[in-house]
Amino acid sequence: MQRLKEIYLKDVVPQLNEQFNYTNPQQVPQLKKVVINRGFGENYQNVKVLESSLDELTNISGQRGIITKSKKAIASFKVREGMPVGMTVTLRGEKMYGFLDRLINLSLPRIRDFQGVSSKSFDGRGNYSLGFTDQLMFPEVDFDKINQTQGMDITVVTSCKTDEEGRALLKALGMPFKS
Repeated sequence: MQRLKEIYLKDVVPQLNEQFNYTNPQQVPQLKKVVINRGFGENYQNVKVLESSLDELTNISGQRGIITKSKKAIASFKVREGMPVGMTVTLRGEKMYGFLDRLINLSLPRIRDFQGVSSKSFDGRGNYSLGFTDQLMFPEVDFDKINQTQGMDITVVTSCKTDEEGRALLKALGMPFKS
């Protein structure tokens, strides 16, 4: 069992139960999935960059991602229908807890001048999104193999009904919010 899942079951569930006075144990918010998304930008035509980016995302997440393709042509972006425009990885279960543990305890503290993540990035339903401009903060990334820095978006999907519940859940799991 992942360390973060043990923390959730032993510490976070009783803490949230006490804070929000749930009548049913199924009402306690939980993590559903983590979605990691990365767009290609102008690199969609270079197959070598596409493969290295996919391998890098696989190393970071621990699971092979899928390449997303455009659904329709947009001439102003020079995109045709069916062209690769990004990649995504959806993590659930043990891999999700393992990734979040590495993100919170290893990757975020490695960011230079890190003050905490914004507490305003909730969507109104308790789901949290954060974006990064480069991938260098992840310990799984080999600096010598990087051709160029690429950003990514990470979305933590929860079963919360409100942003307050989502904030309390992530804070109890150790997410470093700005004060």
